[in-house]
Amino acid sequence: MKFIKQYKEALSMELREHRSSFLVYMVLRLLVILVLILQIFNQNWENVFYALLTLLLLIVPSVVQMTFKIELPITLEIIILLFIFAAEILGEIDGFYLKYSNWDTMLHTMNGFLAAAIGYSLVDILNKSKKAKFELSPIFICIVAFSFSMTIGVIWEFFEFSMDTFFAMDTQKDTIIHTINSVSIDPSGAMTSISDIKNVMIDGQALNINGYLDIGLIDTMEDLFVNFIGAIIFSIFGFFYTKNQDKKNIAALFVPRQKSKERDYLEIVKKNEE
Repeated sequence: MKFIKQYKEALSMELREHRSSFLVYMVLRLLVILVLILQIFNQNWENVFYALLTLLLLIVPSVVQMTFKIELPITLEIIILLFIFAAEILGEIDGFYLKYSNWDTMLHTMNGFLAAAIGYSLVDILNKSKKAKFELSPIFICIVAFSFSMTIGVIWEFFEFSMDTFFAMDTQKDTIIHTINSVSIDPSGAMTSISDIKNVMIDGQALNINGYLDIGLIDTMEDLFVNFIGAIIFSIFGFFYTKNQDKKNIAALFVPRQKSKERDYLEIVKKNEE
């Protein structure tokens, strides 16, 4: 119980550390609570779950900073908070994924960029640690950052596929296409191309979608491709940031650092109670 009390007090201090990010956190939290109340009145329990999940996710950046003793730049922290809100509340509850075709693309591109920044910082912190007996080159750090970002992207697509397969969801959004190429149609295995597809029938009923329904493959590959673009963009910035140590480089706004002792709030709370 003592540790939980200390943890909660330190978390409160962490949330209030940066005035601008705390203001964004409070505004988003209030909006999510309003959405939660509305969804409870509507008895939409799936959206209630998304709202509760969002409230939990909004404190994750502060929990990570406090637990792992790292400092997130204000810009990065605010973007993470906005990303969570955009993905869960706007994307899932308000249906932006369906209303705006590029909404998912934008978020996956941003995810690739942010994940590369986090991967970069993990290696950079180790590289600057006094306990480390080696120095990694800028290009190696950026390769690790890029690989980390792509790994996160692939794991997310694994998650989407698992949700669709085992829980009958549609997280891998379908795509309407008008041309297919397949070796499975011809009994001899010859390549068969069908173009200008305008309708598809299943069990004698037309789908009325003006084309052929691709169930997730194109969406998955597009997500990975834009994740790749986001990771590449940050890796380029990260390379020049590491090589020149230019604090004006855009990468500096997204690279977490080790916490100083003056900002290690969990240790401060423990010492104050001794």
